[in-house]
Amino acid sequence: MNPVTGLSLGRIAIGVTSLANPSMAAQQMMLDPRTNPQVPYVTRLFGTREIALGAATLLASGKARRTLVLLGILVDVADAATGYLATKDGSAPAKAGQAMTAVASGAVVAGLLGLREGKSATA
Repeated sequence: MNPVTGLSLGRIAIGVTSLANPSMAAQQMMLDPRTNPQVPYVTRLFGTREIALGAATLLASGKARRTLVLLGILVDVADAATGYLATKDGSAPAKAGQAMTAVASGAVVAGLLGLREGKSATA
């Protein structure tokens, strides 16, 4: 499976999980929805974004698909920065911020690999 397809399917799976069971998804991200009742709301927002980006990328081809891969990379860079900042400012537990940064950074790498392969980012 090429990196773009894998990343897109992963986005959809994470998104569906975040919508279907936002508290469980938040706990997987090491966030505590019991102490912060807004976490499920934000988790659902995240899930919706991931489903939309993953599905749009899977359905697109050519230049549109490449553009969506680039957009996904930008989103993942922002997510990695957010995880890093959450660790620094204490808005999330250190392990949670580090894990979110690592996962988002991995998605950046997958997107870049997809672009590098060229064909997989536009097929």
